[in-house]
Amino acid sequence: MEIIYLLIPISLVIVGVIVWAFLWAVGSGQFDDLEGPAHQILMDDDDVPPAQGGGD
Repeated sequence: MEIIYLLIPISLVIVGVIVWAFLWAVGSGQFDDLEGPAHQILMDDDDVPPAQGGGD
């Protein structure tokens, strides 16, 4: 039964660290654009013309 007196404070410290990490991630913009990078991978660079071969 004495172990509960140790486990409760340890769990509260761990929860505090998790909440701090989540708030830091939200504040630094980690969750601003979730779909942009996934769509950016699928887009091709159509602005660059293909290379012209001149050795016929």
